[in-house]
Amino acid sequence: MNQLTRRQFIGSATAGLAGILAFRVPPAIAQKREVTMLGWSHFVPESDAKLKQLLEKFSREANVGARSDHVPNVQLATKQAAEVQTKAGHDLMMFYNEQTWRYRDHLVDLDDVVGELNKKYGTDIYPFCKEAFFINGHWKALESIWPAIPGNYLQSKFRQVGEGPPDTWADVLRAGKKLKKIGHPVGIQISHCIDAHTTFWSIAWCFGAKVLEADGKTIAINSPKMAEVIEYYKELYSDAMEPEVLSWDDAGNNRCLNAGRCAWIHNPVSPYAVAIDKKLPIADDINHHSTPAGPAGRFFAPNARGYGIWKFSKNVELAKDLLRFLFREDNLREWIQAGNGFNHPMWRYWEKHPVWNTDPKLRLLPAEGVFGRMRGWPASPSDVIGVIDDLYILPDMVAKAIGGMSTKDAMAWGTDQVKRILATTR
Repeated sequence: MNQLTRRQFIGSATAGLAGILAFRVPPAIAQKREVTMLGWSHFVPESDAKLKQLLEKFSREANVGARSDHVPNVQLATKQAAEVQTKAGHDLMMFYNEQTWRYRDHLVDLDDVVGELNKKYGTDIYPFCKEAFFINGHWKALESIWPAIPGNYLQSKFRQVGEGPPDTWADVLRAGKKLKKIGHPVGIQISHCIDAHTTFWSIAWCFGAKVLEADGKTIAINSPKMAEVIEYYKELYSDAMEPEVLSWDDAGNNRCLNAGRCAWIHNPVSPYAVAIDKKLPIADDINHHSTPAGPAGRFFAPNARGYGIWKFSKNVELAKDLLRFLFREDNLREWIQAGNGFNHPMWRYWEKHPVWNTDPKLRLLPAEGVFGRMRGWPASPSDVIGVIDDLYILPDMVAKAIGGMSTKDAMAWGTDQVKRILATTR
């Protein structure tokens, strides 16, 4: 073999360095594998801060890069669609509610990961979590958060009008009428945001109404029970709320409560968590009670969120290892704590976590899981339910009635919209 002279060696090395500098691409041998995830921007910022710390810890332990990106809640659906179309983006993606069903064919089975965790935490899992993420016999996502959705109220304002914490939606209406008169209304979104769906499903079920029958194909909107739901909304809007609820985003009611203006909202405990974190005086006045009941029972629609792994990921096994790490008992305990009562895992094993047992205002939260149902119930989760939510048909139906359309015509409009979805969605 020909031997390089010292000058030839230096020349070739210099040329190589020049190429690296010119294209800003390090040599392949120096590249470190990186696993990435995309999720929402948590309403309790400390939760995302803790996730960042956990990823840094994983990065050190596994000697790899690890990054979590975050976008506002409503942008996740757009990001999911874009990454599937381009077959590129993140390794792990957050999904909530019916979104996992929509992308089930693009997601890796996580039966091995969930099976390992079940050996540690047991198989007593909240049914709605399994409905959301266990699809056609396989776990397609690993649930990371389901928040309880209690009533959040200002104790001083309820005392001022001679009311205690409401137990039913009728109590909310009665107290709300008094509260609006003293300038502290009820706050429920009737707008294009996820919280608007959350409360609509809850009220509908509590009144015995439904959108689809259990077969998932028969439309059930046009009914006396749904008429009661719409009439309830109309009265609540006119006598207990302000017009701003028609344009609120998901944080609108949080801001209203923490500003001391709204006296009652239907929401996870994020306003309280933020008030404590920011040392807002209003924290002392905020308290919680079980999600309200109605003539047909007590129900709510939690936003079940989980992480799935794209089949096109080049780091499938590394992504699974990251999930195993995040859900390891010591790490998951910290992540739950950082959510200040917002982050519920799918295993009832975690109901004993200190975060819900040291603050009396949070003690009721884990037990709320028994009232949770997946959106669309009694129908099973499906692409159809996802599109109904994506198009905001249900809050729009209510808004049309509030705006002057008759209840009968509003239900006919909603029925027609769902009929179109059934005709075009597999």
